[in-house]
Amino acid sequence: QVQLVESGGGLVQPGGSLRLSCAASGSIFNVMGWYRQAPGKQRELVADITSGGRTNYADSVKGRFTISRGNPRNTVALQMNSLKPEDTAVYYCKAGTRNVYWGQGTQVTVSS
Repeated sequence: QVQLVESGGGLVQPGGSLRLSCAASGSIFNVMGWYRQAPGKQRELVADITSGGRTNYADSVKGRFTISRGNPRNTVALQMNSLKPEDTAVYYCKAGTRNVYWGQGTQVTVSS
């Protein structure tokens, strides 16, 4: 049974930082990543990373967000800097490609 447990969301002012973490139990995945879904919008890729460290970012977050794999390799973190109000969304951890698993989501709100 695979479970993804996320932590680290919250309320932050524009320009601030947050760090999201996700731990997968039950397996180690080649690809892990973060997606987000704002109200009224489709879920979109934020960033993903392979077990070898290859990363992929949405254009909207390049230069501000950094994704990393932890030790053990079934953890993934997202460091979010210079946050903007448009980053407000529920952030979801995703693991796998053929069989896909999702975390429960964590709210990130950027507001003054």
